[in-house]
Amino acid sequence: MRHQNSVFHAVLKHVPWDEFDRLVAEHCADARVRRLTTKSQFVAMLYGQLAGASSLREIVTGLRSHAVRLYHVGAKPAQRSTLADANATRPCQVFAGVLTHMMASAQRGLRRKLADLTCLIDSTGLRLTTLSADWARFSGKAVGAKLHVIYDPDADRPLYTVVSAANVNDITVAQAMPITPGATYVFDLGYYDFAWWAELDAAGCRIVSRFKANTPLAVVAELPVPTGGSILSDRIGHLPPRQSKKRHNPFQDPVREVRVKTEAGKVLRVLSNDLDATAEEIAALYKRRWAVELFFRWVKQTLKVTRFFGTSENAIRIQIAVALIAFLLLRLAQAAQHSLVSPLGFARLVRTNLMQRRPLDRLHDPQPPTLINHRQSMMELVHA
Repeated sequence: MRHQNSVFHAVLKHVPWDEFDRLVAEHCADARVRRLTTKSQFVAMLYGQLAGASSLREIVTGLRSHAVRLYHVGAKPAQRSTLADANATRPCQVFAGVLTHMMASAQRGLRRKLADLTCLIDSTGLRLTTLSADWARFSGKAVGAKLHVIYDPDADRPLYTVVSAANVNDITVAQAMPITPGATYVFDLGYYDFAWWAELDAAGCRIVSRFKANTPLAVVAELPVPTGGSILSDRIGHLPPRQSKKRHNPFQDPVREVRVKTEAGKVLRVLSNDLDATAEEIAALYKRRWAVELFFRWVKQTLKVTRFFGTSENAIRIQIAVALIAFLLLRLAQAAQHSLVSPLGFARLVRTNLMQRRPLDRLHDPQPPTLINHRQSMMELVHA
C-alpha cells in the first residue's frame, strides 16, 4: 500500500528549513539544549496554531498521541514545562526571522510592478492578562499588545509585521517601517503625521488617508464630480503651513480632498497626493482598508490569536510570529492544490484532518477506511 504522509507533514513542507537552521545557528538557539530542540518547539507551536489548541497542555497531549507521525517531520513530543521554558527563553528572533523570510519570498514571487503594489497599514490590539503587566501595561487596569502590519490585499498576505506594547503610538511604529518607493500606502487617522507623509511623497509613493475634522485645506482648484453619486466634491489644495506655532509643516506639496458619502450616510474627507487619478479611484483605494480588518479577524478567530500560552514578552512574540507563519503556510498549501478555493474552508479542513494521512487535494472527500478496517474486510471475505 502506498505510503501517504499526514496533512501536517504536507503543510510543513512549505517551511524554509534551510533559513530556519541558519537562524537557529546564528542566534545559538540550541546551545546547551538537552531535550527540546528549537525545531521541535517550532513544530509544537505550529501544531497548536493549526489545531486550534487553547493551552500548552492541549498541545503536548495532542502531539503525544501522534508521536509516530510526528517522527516523520523530524520533531519529538515535549513536556508542558519544557515547552513553556523554551517559549520564555529561546530567542524570538529565530521565529520572527522565519516570518520575515517567508513574507519576502512571497513578495518576490509576485513579480509585480511597484506602481501596482498597494500597502494597507494598520494595527490591532491584543488583550493580555495582568501577568504581562511588566512590559505591556497600557493603563492602571488594561494590559495588552499591538500587532502592526503592512498588508498586501492583492496577494492576501502581510508584507511586514512588528509587535509592540499597546501604549506605543501607531505612527511611532510606522516611522520605522521600510518604505517601498512607488507603492501606494493606505492608512487611517492613527498615522496622521505630516513629516512621515513628506517622506512617503519624496519616495514617489501614493498616499491615501483621511483628513482630521479640524484640518483646513487651502483650496486652489475645484474639480468636477458626477451628480447623484457618492462623490460629493473633489478639490486640490495645500495643508496648513505650520503644524503648530513653532513647528513648520514639511509637507508643502498640493493634495487632493475627495469628500465621499458612505452607504451609512457618513461623509469622509479622503486625502491623497495623487492629483491625476479619478476621485472614484481614490475613494475605492481608501475603501480597501477593510481587507486588513478582515485579515486581523481571520488571524484572531481562525488561528485563535486571542489565547496566549505564556505571559512573558518573549513567549508572546514567539506565539504571534508562529501564528502568522501558520497563516502563510496555509496560503502556500492551499495554492499547491486546486480543489479547495475558500481559505476559510481549507483552514477548517486542515484543522479537522491535521494528523490524518491524506493528500491536501482530497481533504473534502469522505474519510477513507483505515488500513485496519480494510484488513478486517479482507479477512471476512476469505472466511466467507
